[in-house]
Order: sequence, then structure tokens, then C-alpha cells
Amino acid sequence: MNNLLCLQEGGARIVVDDPWTLVRDLEAPLPEGQVILPLARWLENPQQNAIWLGPDDEVEGLERWFGQLRLIALDFPSFRDGRAYSQAYLLRTRLGWNGELRAVGDVLRDQLSHMRQCGFDSFAVREDKSAEDALKGLAGMSVSYGRSVIEPRPLFRRR
Repeated sequence: MNNLLCLQEGGARIVVDDPWTLVRDLEAPLPEGQVILPLARWLENPQQNAIWLGPDDEVEGLERWFGQLRLIALDFPSFRDGRAYSQAYLLRTRLGWNGELRAVGDVLRDQLSHMRQCGFDSFAVREDKSAEDALKGLAGMSVSYGRSVIEPRPLFRRR
């Protein structure tokens, strides 16, 4: 994937050689290497170890496959569609997913700080945008007032 950012200890970095290929087409032949399959296609081919979920896909029920999955990608079909924020939060807090959680689709710099607060740890920034510029979006807000995956206590409880 182009323009991939990943959070690691000590901050964020640009990933130069992402081993994963996102497959959006339900019927196209699978490319060589590691693939991220749509949920419907992954259910037909569960030996793969990465899936992506659309905004209408339910995250509940995925726990039984957590042991074999290495990556879950959540799709932002438009910057106006925020359902993947809720999916990420549920995966991290209620369902206990601790593998890689990747934002894909219409991922823009202004969203990255909020995505991080919801539990995303990798971001496939839209290809027509600069990955270097997007890194600044992860620096974003230094303090979050509300609860998040990163800090479950609201600001007034942290004093």
C-alpha cells in the first residue's frame, strides 16, 4: 500500500515496503503475497490472515478468528462516513482486539489523531495526499478531553 503510516514505540513512521495488498474486488484473482480480503470473500477463504470490513459489516462475532488474524482493516468510503470509528472502538475495547488495526479508504490528515484515539495503529493515507504531511496529523491534539482507547479516563478524572 502506498502512503502507509504506522504507529510504533516512540511515534509514527512511514512504511516503505508494506507486505499487504488490499483486495477490494470480490471476484478478481488473488495476487501473490499477503492479502487483505473483504469480509465476504475472507469467509470463503479463511486461511488468509487479514480482512477488511466495510461500514455495514458487523464486528461482533469476529472474536473466534482473532487467533488467526494479524490485521483488520476498516474502510472509510468517504471522509464524511465515520462508522469505522465506532467499529475500531468496539474492536479495541469491547472485543479486545490487539493486533494491527488499519484505516483504509478516504483517510486524510485531519482524521488521523481521532483515528488514533479510537484505536487505529496504521493508516493508509489516500494516495493523492502526502504521507510526510499526514505524519503531522498524528501529532494533532496533545490532550483529549473525552475518553478514548488510548486514555479511558476523561480529562476531569486525570487531575
